[in-house]
Amino acid sequence: MGGFHLLLLICFFSFHLPSNNFATNETDKLALLAFKSHMSNGPSGALSSWNDSFHYCQWQGVSCSNHHPDRVTALSLVSLSLSGRISPSLANLTFLKSLNLSDNKFTGNIPAELGHLSRLQFLDLNMNNLDGNIPSTLGNCSNLKFLSLGTNNLQGTIPPQFGFLEQLEELSLFRNNLTKSIPSTLGNLTKLIDLYLRDNKLDGFIPPSLGQLKAIKYLSLSENYLSGKIPHSIYNLTAMLWLSLSVNQLDGNLLSNFCDALQNLQIIAFYKNQFNGQIPISISNCSAMTMIDLGSNNFRGTIPDSIGTLQNLFWLDMSSNQLKATGDDWRFFDSLINCTFLQKLDLGDNQLQGMLPSSIANLSTSLNHLSLRMNPISGNIPAEVGKLTNLIALELHQTFIEGTIPKEIGKLWNLEGLGLKGNMLSGEIPSSLGNLTKMNVFLLENNAFTGSIPEELSNMQLLNSLNLSNNQLIGPIPKKIFNLHSLSISLDLSNNYLNGSLPPEIGHLGNVAKVYLSNNKLSGQIPTTIDGCQLLQILHIDGNQLNGSIPLSLSNMIGLQDLDISNNAFSGPVPEFVGQMKLQHLNISFNNFEGELPKDGVFRNASAVDIRGNSKLCGGVPEMHLPKCVLYNQKKKHNSKIIIVIIFCIGGIICLCITMFLIAHFCCKRGPYNNPLPLVAKNSEYQKVSYNDILRATNNFSLENLIGRGSFGDVYKALMNFENVSTVAVKVLNLKHRGASRSFFSECRVLRKVRHRNLLKVLSLCSTIDHHGNDFKALIFELMPNGSLETWLHPDACTNRQFRSLNLIERLNIATDVVTALDYLHNHGPTPIVHCDLKPSNVLLDEDMTAHVGDFGLARFLVQPDSMSSLLTGSTDGLKGSIGYIPPEYGMGGKASVEGDAYSFGILLLEMFTGVSPTDERFRDGLSLHNYVQMAFSDRFSEIIDHKLFPANGGENTNSEDVQDCLVSVIQCGLLCSKLSPKERIGIKEVVKELNWARMKLAAEMREIKSDKSKI
Repeated sequence: MGGFHLLLLICFFSFHLPSNNFATNETDKLALLAFKSHMSNGPSGALSSWNDSFHYCQWQGVSCSNHHPDRVTALSLVSLSLSGRISPSLANLTFLKSLNLSDNKFTGNIPAELGHLSRLQFLDLNMNNLDGNIPSTLGNCSNLKFLSLGTNNLQGTIPPQFGFLEQLEELSLFRNNLTKSIPSTLGNLTKLIDLYLRDNKLDGFIPPSLGQLKAIKYLSLSENYLSGKIPHSIYNLTAMLWLSLSVNQLDGNLLSNFCDALQNLQIIAFYKNQFNGQIPISISNCSAMTMIDLGSNNFRGTIPDSIGTLQNLFWLDMSSNQLKATGDDWRFFDSLINCTFLQKLDLGDNQLQGMLPSSIANLSTSLNHLSLRMNPISGNIPAEVGKLTNLIALELHQTFIEGTIPKEIGKLWNLEGLGLKGNMLSGEIPSSLGNLTKMNVFLLENNAFTGSIPEELSNMQLLNSLNLSNNQLIGPIPKKIFNLHSLSISLDLSNNYLNGSLPPEIGHLGNVAKVYLSNNKLSGQIPTTIDGCQLLQILHIDGNQLNGSIPLSLSNMIGLQDLDISNNAFSGPVPEFVGQMKLQHLNISFNNFEGELPKDGVFRNASAVDIRGNSKLCGGVPEMHLPKCVLYNQKKKHNSKIIIVIIFCIGGIICLCITMFLIAHFCCKRGPYNNPLPLVAKNSEYQKVSYNDILRATNNFSLENLIGRGSFGDVYKALMNFENVSTVAVKVLNLKHRGASRSFFSECRVLRKVRHRNLLKVLSLCSTIDHHGNDFKALIFELMPNGSLETWLHPDACTNRQFRSLNLIERLNIATDVVTALDYLHNHGPTPIVHCDLKPSNVLLDEDMTAHVGDFGLARFLVQPDSMSSLLTGSTDGLKGSIGYIPPEYGMGGKASVEGDAYSFGILLLEMFTGVSPTDERFRDGLSLHNYVQMAFSDRFSEIIDHKLFPANGGENTNSEDVQDCLVSVIQCGLLCSKLSPKERIGIKEVVKELNWARMKLAAEMREIKSDKSKI
């Protein structure tokens, strides 16, 4: 009977239970389709393969297991611009081990049902628009090892259930809107190695239970609202290497036995808190310490001289505290002589008193940043400072230092930033400072310097900010100062005794944003060439002896927002064009202006205009409270004479116009610079394009079609027919800009001679006159749908569209494309050519993300092929390139060379793989991108690599040996290319080999990863 019952049970289950394969097929497939139904397909059609034409295990991003056929084990849809909500149906994928939906546009809550995925090991929802609370059910995923929910809009607290995730190795909740306190249940994660809760809104105390994380090595709680003291239990974390608590509201003393417990500690970052008390002497027991950042706190007392025993120290920042030093208290300074790796020493904004010790000369030869600013230091600047030849930044401003600037400072060849403002320095500015050719920021304001401005300062061809204001300088402004084309921030010479006129060379400052020449003794008129300052936003020339009228050329300065010409001797009417400018503030007070005041633009806002002291002005808007303008009857007696004068004037103008038209027509036909034929073959394959063609194709150069602005012109999108191309890019030269015409001929000459898949292809050109009789020149190129590399590396700076992050493979492919193009230009073209302006904005990407190098306006031929070469190669005078990418030797008058292109490419390479621009604000205090990478290359390599490099690998094997070797090779190429000396730089041919090797190795690694995933 028992056997009969067993037979019945077997029959029942065989008829009434579906087979395992059938159930799993239906369950997993339906779960994926339900997930798809809640979101968009993405602009790239990423989910187009999700249909019945393919088995669902072959759908994009889906991986199935070999051990359990047809069961989905991994779903990776990274950086595909997918939007919509994450469907709870994913919880039905019960065999799922890895879920990566990072870098998309998903909205809504994280489904609580994901907590049912008991096999889940990897979950990455980073960089989306998710909101709501973190579901506590995720604590049920007991096999979870990696959890990243950063860069979303999540709120609330960290669920206490996370304490049961015993296998979790990395928890990243970086950059959310997490609020409330840190739950004590985090202490249950006893196997946790990395804990990153940085950049949230967490408040409250640091829970003592974190002291149970015995395996923790990296703990970052920076940039929150944490308060209170560091719990004693933290000092039980004896394995900890890195403790970062910066930018919080923590207070209290550091325990005296701080480093007795944490002897393995290498980095402490407590910047910007409210810690107080003395710095414990035991800090010297952390013998492995490399970085100490205690800046912006309330530490008191003296700096322990035992700190010099930390022989591995390379970074010491105790700035913005209340530390003292008088007499023997400076012994700590002598002890730092033992720190032979020290690169940054910042003790600024404290209460250090007395004279600087001469032992400053014995500090580490590696020191590149020394700051003692804002301390009551007295005496002279010791001449021994000139021995610190690797200094990049020297900050001694706002102290009580007096005397003269020692000429030895002129020996600090590597100096990029010098701050001596706000002291009691006197005497003449040494001409030896002109030797500092790498200088970026030069600040000597608010001292008592006398004499004239040394012409030698014009040797600082990388300078972007020069401030000599509030001194007692005399004489004219050296004309060579206006040849500092690199000035991009400001030129401030105000409040001195400078005389003479404003030279026409002021128009050479084409990149400067602010010019202050107020309160001097300048005379004469405003030169008409001032419109060369196209990026100028603020111009203050008040308090001088300038005269004449406001020049018409001022109307060409489209960026000008603040104009102050008060307290001078200007006269005549206020021109109508002033009201048509984009001014936000205008001061013309205390001059001799007369006549009717304009009513448009800035004149509509009475609070934005100061017109006091001009008694002959009338009219304007009622808020100006000026008298009405009156026409006198006496003028009628002169009407007949005026009519005769007008007739003669009109006749003269007509004759002049006819003459100019004939000249222009003759030049257009015969002139060597208006006809593009000498630059292309007579039987050219280029399609002829007229001015009217371009005018129509760009819709009268409308702003809607404007896609970019370069050094010498604007680029428009245009609809034109060129074989298989219907949409093109038209570069219209601004011929008023100095060098634009030469740039046009240079670009034509180069593009006629070169043909390469990684160089931007020119389709045609146009050299004629426009409807106003002015010269017109334009180049027509293929339109690159994916824009420039600049907008992909720094999407935050792009206002008109959003870009996803470039992954490691894409960046390596682009870098290889660029260096291949350089290799062709240097070594394989008909004539060796140097590009001279390599930067991300000149690397354009087509629809397949293939890179094309463009903009040859500054290119140079290394061999003159014919008589036109002198025009096209240009002189070696002036700066060739863009700030941040210019080789140092160019700033010293060096000729264009292939080594110069190698330097620019090296900087570009470092920027691509660190995500940091060479003009980033962090480099304005004496640091450069090359030095920043070099300092971290040996022991902090992972910190400088852009964290967005690996969005497509689902977080798997990104730290493999082959991937690391690839990255090391690439960064090493960047460092070798950007060496200071041209002779030390690696050749482009070698770089091509290295990058191709790295690309092949990476491709093999990716294939292996893909193979491993398919086996899961």
